Amino acid sequence: MITMQDIGDYTLADDEMFDVQALTDAMMSTSQSLAELAIRFFLNLVVCWIIVQFFYYRKSRRRDYYFTFMAFSSAMLMLLYMMGNAEVGVGLTLGLFAIFGVIRYRTETVPIREMTYLFVIIALAAMNGLSPIYKLVGAAGPNPHFELSTGTTAVTVLANLLVVGLIWVLESERLLRHTSTKLVLYDRIELIVPERRAELVADLEKRIGIKVENLEIGHVDFLKDAAFIKIYYTLGKGETGTIDTLTRAKDFVEQ
Repeated sequence: MITMQDIGDYTLADDEMFDVQALTDAMMSTSQSLAELAIRFFLNLVVCWIIVQFFYYRKSRRRDYYFTFMAFSSAMLMLLYMMGNAEVGVGLTLGLFAIFGVIRYRTETVPIREMTYLFVIIALAAMNGLSPIYKLVGAAGPNPHFELSTGTTAVTVLANLLVVGLIWVLESERLLRHTSTKLVLYDRIELIVPERRAELVADLEKRIGIKVENLEIGHVDFLKDAAFIKIYYTLGKGETGTIDTLTRAKDFVEQ
């Protein structure tokens, strides 16, 4: 038999459970949300700008990819930050960007270096957009609230600096020479035989004006007395070789 005292006990239990739920669902203030968004956005923007400006663009001089990397990074960060607080989750957000990437970048052959930088930019945006910046304080007390976590913020900044440092080491000319390739339609096919390789290299260096590091013999057309040769050479400081592999005028796009 249920008495009035039992009903009062159930009511008290419900009230206690409601209070615990209210404490765990503490919300950030508007100023805190704006500060968090600003910290994430400008940290990601500065780090990506340093990578693109001082490491990628310094060698490639590709303004189209410069715009793509900067816009992609900021858009990725904003989408991850907004969707990370929604019920759709981060998985759907990354899936959407994967679909966009397949639709866009399958129509053009993206060089390995540019694709690597794109993945680095995406990884930084995900890290800066999802890493904890604020922490909940006093969850079990009467006044739960959020405070800026200097520890996790410092870890996020350190992670960004480590990525920048790694790229600096890999892009350093002291440790990695910047090589490029050039396709040549060669007319003196009598020199492509292995025993005349030294003459072939000397002729190519004289006619092209570059130091040939290595070469490969490709398709040979005996009817036209011509052969395709792929030449490997080292680029000078500040030089680029973005169109060396093009063989048709319609493949050239002014950057």
